[in-house]
Amino acid sequence: MKTYLTIWFSSEGSPPTEVVRRILNMGFKPIKGHYDHVYDWGREPSLEEVLELANRLHETLKGTRAIYKLETV
Repeated sequence: MKTYLTIWFSSEGSPPTEVVRRILNMGFKPIKGHYDHVYDWGREPSLEEVLELANRLHETLKGTRAIYKLETV
């Protein structure tokens, strides 16, 4: 399974390069197309694991004013 991430930046927040650096440090990979980044689990994660990833992302982006959307399929 994969978790896809879409990011919206704010001109009042951190620069996009800083936001992306934080996301990459979490293990997300940049992609082109409908989504901005993907996290490849390499297996089917539990719901708890997906929520833990969401919590980590939430903490990682805190203070950046970035808005995000996750989709795991």
